[in-house]
Amino acid sequence: MRPILILVSLLAATLAVSVALGETALSLAQYRDALFVPGSAAREILIGIRAPRVVCAALVGGALGAAGAVMQGLLRNPLAEPGVLGVSAWSASAAALVIASGFGALPGAVETAALVGALGAGALISILAARFREPETLILFGVALAALGGAATALIFNLSPSPITIAEVQAWLQGSVDNRDWGDMAPELVPMALGVILCAYAARGLRMLTLGEESAALSGLPMARLRVAAIAGAALLTGASVALAGIIGFVGLAAPHLVRGSVNDDPARTLLPSALAGAILLALADLAARLIPSEEELRLGVVTALFGAPLFALVAWRAARSWRA
Repeated sequence: MRPILILVSLLAATLAVSVALGETALSLAQYRDALFVPGSAAREILIGIRAPRVVCAALVGGALGAAGAVMQGLLRNPLAEPGVLGVSAWSASAAALVIASGFGALPGAVETAALVGALGAGALISILAARFREPETLILFGVALAALGGAATALIFNLSPSPITIAEVQAWLQGSVDNRDWGDMAPELVPMALGVILCAYAARGLRMLTLGEESAALSGLPMARLRVAAIAGAALLTGASVALAGIIGFVGLAAPHLVRGSVNDDPARTLLPSALAGAILLALADLAARLIPSEEELRLGVVTALFGAPLFALVAWRAARSWRA
C-alpha cells in the first residue's frame, strides 16, 4: 500500500506542476484569476488548454504502463512491451491508412481506425494464445505481426500521393497530446475501462504463470481464458492510447521495471503501480516537450525515446548488478 500512496502523491504533484508550467508564463495574479474568475484568459490557458493535455498524457501513460506490465507477466519476458505482439504497429498502420486515404478529416476516423487495428492484432494473438501455450511462440508471432504492420505503414508512405499527407502521417506516428481537449478523451475512456477490467481479471493467471506452464495448467484456473483476457486487455489499452496520442515508445517497457521491486516481482501486484508510474513518466515527458526551447515543439514520442532509452539502460544496469549479486 505504501508504494501506491507514494506513486499517487507523485502523480498528483506531477499533474499540478504540469498544469502550472508551460510556454506562457503566468503571474501570481493570473493564477488567482484562473482559479476564481470564470472566463479569464488565465483560466482558459490552465483549464481549457493545459489541463486536458496533461490529463490525456497521464491517461495514455497509465494505459501503456499497465499494458506493458501485462505483456511482461504474460510472456515472462522483461523486454516485452505493448508493441511486442504487433498491436502498436497494426494500430499505427490502420490510422496511417485512414489519414493517407483522405478520411482523416472525418471526426473520430483516425481514432477509430487505430483502435480497430489494435483489436485486429489482439484478436489474432488471442486465437494463437488459445492454441499455443508457449510464450516464445507468441513472441515470434508478435514479431511477425509487428513487422507486417511496419511494412504496411512503410507501403502507405511509399504510395501516398501527397507530401502533405506524408507529413501528417509522420507527425501522428511520432506521438503527441497537443491540442487535445476533454471531448477527445471521452470516446477512449470506454475501451480503456474495458481493458483495465480484462487485465484485472487476468491478474491471477499472470501470478500463476510465474510458477511455470505445468503448474499453471494444474492450478484449476481457466488459463486459456485468462491469457485471452490479458491479450485483449492489453490490446484495448494500447489501441486507445495510440488513438489518443499516436505511437509512444519506452513507457510500457520502462514503467513496470521501475516499480517491480516494490511488489516483490509479483506480476499481479505490478499492474496498478506500473499504470501510475507510466502516467507520471508521460506527464513529465509532455512537460519536457513543452518547456525544452525549440522553434517547433518536440513530438512526445521523440521525448520519450530521448529520455526513456537512458532510463531503461539504468534500470537494466541495476537489474544486472542484482543478478550478479
